Amino acid sequence: MSSSLYFTDEHEMFRQTVRRFVEQEINPHVDEWEEAGTWPAHELFAKMGPLGFLGLTYPEEYGGQGLDFWYTAVFCEELARINCGGVPMGITVHTDMCTPALAHFGSHELKQQFLEPSIRGDMVGCIGVTEPDAGSDVAAIRTRAVADGDDWVITGRKLYITNGTQADWVCLLARTSDEGSYRGMSLIMVPTKTPGFSVSRKLRKLGNWSSDTAELVLDEVRVPRANTIGQEGMGFMLQMQQFQRERLVGALLSCAQMERIVRDTIAYTRERQTFGQPLINNQVIHFRLCELLTEIELLRQLNYHCVRMMVAGQDVTREASMAKLKAGRLVREVVDSCLQYYGGMGYMEETPISRAFRDSRLLSIGAGADEIMLGIIAKIEGILPGKQKSR
Repeated sequence: MSSSLYFTDEHEMFRQTVRRFVEQEINPHVDEWEEAGTWPAHELFAKMGPLGFLGLTYPEEYGGQGLDFWYTAVFCEELARINCGGVPMGITVHTDMCTPALAHFGSHELKQQFLEPSIRGDMVGCIGVTEPDAGSDVAAIRTRAVADGDDWVITGRKLYITNGTQADWVCLLARTSDEGSYRGMSLIMVPTKTPGFSVSRKLRKLGNWSSDTAELVLDEVRVPRANTIGQEGMGFMLQMQQFQRERLVGALLSCAQMERIVRDTIAYTRERQTFGQPLINNQVIHFRLCELLTEIELLRQLNYHCVRMMVAGQDVTREASMAKLKAGRLVREVVDSCLQYYGGMGYMEETPISRAFRDSRLLSIGAGADEIMLGIIAKIEGILPGKQKSR
């Protein structure tokens, strides 16, 4: 693939910087972090912040780089070189999932208190949306913030929270009025050291072992109403905007991971001898690998189209939903096909493909399940009865 159509020399220089960091500061420790079930976010961010990695597109006034979204695409593609899925997920939750609304709609004071130290690498953030009874159905959340003078008093639970055991703050979606459904929700910045806040348990997962995932409990947690991002009652809409960036970042990461998996499989099947010849000589194998590379390239071009739209300030809801849907389904095809070609070795814990097989399954569930993506696309396309095509 020629990247010169999309990336400047400056983008490519940045790519090499991220690549070196991954090779020197992350990959040598991945197996240890996988075994430990967590990664040292504060320690790693303290190194990433001075390199400008943690606020690529955010305002320079708060320590960001003020760069275009193509730099985020480069960043994601190079994080895909990390030898697991958990660490890149933990990093991008901080850079692109819990901070966009704060950066774009937060007050000057909130940005100084939370965004600036997060970009420096002094703080770790997480996003608090999912609850025990409200996952893909975000409008069903029950966590409640009740006004008491100049404060919110927050009570509720949040589940499956990436970075949850290490975070210094949560960008929390809570119900702030009695209006039903998506109305009456607000995004509120909640420091995790606030009395009444606790991590009730660290969760064990099928994959992404190095990413710490937690259940959070808020028991009459009191924070200033000034910690609200944007206008009260606009939280659902702001979170939906954050989701578009999150979904595109997931597709960008996954696409690069898929290509790496296929390239590694090509190398393995060239070396592996069966019945007197390299395994890759079997037409069924090299044809299938070529099919997968073709599907990956199609997804990459959709991703890049979404990036172009982001840079142009256009609404990417339709296209990002399509990219995320396709990425979640394609990665399952890729890892399953490639693991098969490793044979028994692919089933062993010592091979990267087995880890990729476990880690990749999350993409069709997190940040909106496949079925939610299909519902969004159907609504925009005017396919559902009573819905009008909005494009």
